[in-house]
Amino acid sequence: MLMVKKFGGTSVANKDKIFNVANRCIDDYKLGNKIVLVLSAMGKFTDELVSSANEISNDVPKREMDMLFTVGEQISVALMAMAFDKLGIPAVSLNAFQVRMITNSNYGDATLLKIETERIEKELDEGKIVIVTGFQGIDENNNYTTLGRGGSDTTAVALASALHADSCEIYTDVDGVYTADPRIVNNAVKLKYISYEEMLEFSNLGAGVLHNKCVKLAKENNIKLIVRSSMSNVGGTTVLDCFDNTSKSVKITGVATSKNEVSIVGTNIDTETKDKVVNELNKNNLKFNNLDQTDMHISFKVSEDNVDTCMNIMHNLFF
Repeated sequence: MLMVKKFGGTSVANKDKIFNVANRCIDDYKLGNKIVLVLSAMGKFTDELVSSANEISNDVPKREMDMLFTVGEQISVALMAMAFDKLGIPAVSLNAFQVRMITNSNYGDATLLKIETERIEKELDEGKIVIVTGFQGIDENNNYTTLGRGGSDTTAVALASALHADSCEIYTDVDGVYTADPRIVNNAVKLKYISYEEMLEFSNLGAGVLHNKCVKLAKENNIKLIVRSSMSNVGGTTVLDCFDNTSKSVKITGVATSKNEVSIVGTNIDTETKDKVVNELNKNNLKFNNLDQTDMHISFKVSEDNVDTCMNIMHNLFF
């Protein structure tokens, strides 16, 4: 099997975490799998780069900002390759220029246009784990670009598509997609499966597990995503093409929040469901406004002080 694995900045924030990621990859490598590993910048390093740029100027050219940002991921992949070498496993680190990850020239939010896979395939055929910088690309003039928010997730999905990978695993600080943020709702339930459409709606309405750009790309290329924890081996959530567009029944997937907006996400959401939400809010004396309904969500705004309470009430109403 060819496996693409993406780990975020918190997963590679220090030496111990780097070796944790390396050992997890080695477990699959020793089973005979080919591994492509995509990494973000370590910890809060990108924030440090922004601070450094702001010390120079408060009006930094976007091209130069992208040039600066690419340093973070290159540090991550180089250190990871060193960790594999220490553990006796052949590996190579590659940046966007070495892979040839071609984008447009929209600095700060570039779009991937093409990935040349020859270098990666050569290294894989030589038995190496290939470690690729997330979040970055190059334009037609070989200028570095960055892919915007969720860029490393997007890199992983794009590589999985270009390489025809058997799986694309996104490792985060949570062990899957839940019916609500488990830090807010104690009885939130982990979903074993979720459709691209439901995940897109979740992402658009505030769920931070996967960025909508990454989910959209996975849907377009029919890439099965697996969201897993970087710190445990428990099963995660699989995002795939399982949307039932023939069903007419109401299905509630979960509750999301963004700032002071609360959203109930699902499919075939009808007026009866909206009335149920409104009645529950009124019963609990919760003032709300900006009520919005589509067939996939009901959203409304409450005071920031009431967001957590409202999340729990809405979750208990449907689960």
